[in-house]
Amino acid sequence: MTKIEMYGNVQNQLAIDLNCTVEDLNGEKDSFIFVEARDNPGRRPFLRKEQYFEMLTMGKSIIVTATPARLNYVKEQLAGKSRDEAYAMPFIADYAMNYLPDLDNLKCLSAPDSFSYETIEKSEISKFYDLNGFNNAIQHNPNHPIQNTLLMLAKKNNAIIAIVSAFAWSSKMWSIGIDVLPEYRNNGLATYLVNALTIEILGRNIVPIYATTACNITSQKVAYRAGFMPAWMSDNKLRFEGELSNS
Repeated sequence: MTKIEMYGNVQNQLAIDLNCTVEDLNGEKDSFIFVEARDNPGRRPFLRKEQYFEMLTMGKSIIVTATPARLNYVKEQLAGKSRDEAYAMPFIADYAMNYLPDLDNLKCLSAPDSFSYETIEKSEISKFYDLNGFNNAIQHNPNHPIQNTLLMLAKKNNAIIAIVSAFAWSSKMWSIGIDVLPEYRNNGLATYLVNALTIEILGRNIVPIYATTACNITSQKVAYRAGFMPAWMSDNKLRFEGELSNS
């Protein structure tokens, strides 16, 4: 997969999700593009409530997609605002950083010693649903629209001590989740497992995504060490009140 193909797959998917165009995503730097949210065929199956909002930038324009009431409110609030001011608005409680592999510099990392490793395909994943301590890596709800599609395990004395997994966001994009039990952290396991799974996903001609919150510096360090680079930023937690809330 080339860098052009990777970004093409990602931008085509985001355009479907946001109900905008690829040209919108690459629009004039720091400009705002407001669009009404729609459940377009093929969008990533994140759960949406009656009122919805998302604000996303890949470094150029800022796409704001929302259901009508929120869209009208936010459009007024963002009038005359800069990019930095937009992501500091009261209705944004937190935001997420989304990373893509740095294909120019990505390389296979060596596995930490003293551990064994195993790859688990989709047909065998259900047996791991009841494992505790792996909430970032395991989708415990078998009825959720986003499911695990591939796991890699690290073991010590035949006990699972770390899991990295791929979540099927779409047919061409898989998101990576990683958990390492506290007593086994700082051994390089997270970086190695994320890197190994990334290379495996790319080998299947699918785009790996690493997503984390802006305040999770440890997770961001894992992304960089594993061979990722920042690709887009979006809101993560919202703080709409009154008639605009979903409570």
